[in-house]
Amino acid sequence: MKTVIVGAGVIGLMSAYYLRRAGFDVIVADRTDGTDNCSFGNAGYISPSHIIPLSSPGIVAQGLKWLLSASSPFYIKPRLSGSLVKWGWKFYKNATEEKVNQSAPHLYNISMLSRQLTVQMDRDLRHGFGLQTKGCFMLYKTQKTAKAEAQLSEMAKKFGLEAPILTAGEIRSMEPAVSSEILGGVYFPDDCHINPPGMMATMQSACRELGVEFKYGLEVKGFETHSSKVTGVITDKELLSCDHLVLAGGSWLESLGAKLGIVLPVQPGKGYSVTYNMETNNIRYPAIIVDERVAITPMPEGLRVGGTMELSGHNFGININRVFPIIRAANSYYPGLNLEMPRKEQVWAGLRPCSPDGLPYIGPSPSHQNVTVAGGHAMVGISLAAATGYLVRQIIMGEKTEIPIEAFRVER
Repeated sequence: MKTVIVGAGVIGLMSAYYLRRAGFDVIVADRTDGTDNCSFGNAGYISPSHIIPLSSPGIVAQGLKWLLSASSPFYIKPRLSGSLVKWGWKFYKNATEEKVNQSAPHLYNISMLSRQLTVQMDRDLRHGFGLQTKGCFMLYKTQKTAKAEAQLSEMAKKFGLEAPILTAGEIRSMEPAVSSEILGGVYFPDDCHINPPGMMATMQSACRELGVEFKYGLEVKGFETHSSKVTGVITDKELLSCDHLVLAGGSWLESLGAKLGIVLPVQPGKGYSVTYNMETNNIRYPAIIVDERVAITPMPEGLRVGGTMELSGHNFGININRVFPIIRAANSYYPGLNLEMPRKEQVWAGLRPCSPDGLPYIGPSPSHQNVTVAGGHAMVGISLAAATGYLVRQIIMGEKTEIPIEAFRVER
């Protein structure tokens, strides 16, 4: 079966890998040259601990407060956009405790499956991901945040995850670089982290060795259809015929779906990161600075610091004033790093594909016999990529999926 995958990010590559190993002829098409999408510049977390969706209780009220601050972790650029308004209303309706309790088991299931598959794939591909199984800290300085993180710890333990609450002294015994001013943190030993550029290069190479064909620099203009089947992908340069289509277009998933009449509410959530060369004095463990929503990760090439959620449409413009608070937070929690404020050209920006309920779309199109959707993973694309690719293969082959996927259905 000839399968065209639209999207060369980590979701597209994982889908291509598993489909090609199952004997499919696979073409991966992308509008870019495949060297820098949202899969490259992220924090690299494989996180079973991330069982709370983005649309969680209190996030709307907190977001409204953050909107008043130019240095806040969350920002919506005012603009006339029917898509944003519809997405925002759905996000608001999903930000309830009931929805979180419904979503958490499904996020746990897919996260644990993905961790298992990622560890195995890293071994199979000669440890090209740079996988580290050290765990991850959630750090805080206030009692309010400590209370919220303690609740998350209790929820995680109910799913069987280890999530000890540590004092500042206990954390400093593991990570001496942490400030003495922290109040404490939660440690998730089951979390892992990888080197995103290393993972992407390894996956591209593995797919090519298996015989996957890559076609870069193609912009999708539409689709050829016959009855309820897609027979071809119309691009600005050529027609790609197919027996099956996988939509893995990241933050462009909504517009791609619209060309087929599939409703896929997705907003691009811009994030920034800066990678520092750290030959010495690097930290030992990845961590999330909870109050400032900043991620900090030790990597082979140095130290990566990233954060923010900026809903400003499909643009890669860098607002350097929103980057400075990320670095200040890192220096506040790790004063010995003395990280310099970056120049604009040193900052990476990527667009995370955010669904309004915080769950990805994984499943068949409700109106086509041969279209599978895989996207909307927001900030856990790397974390859930292996499981998503594996599930895509099972869906297309008509197998019983490894985990229930009803919560991820496209038409929800």
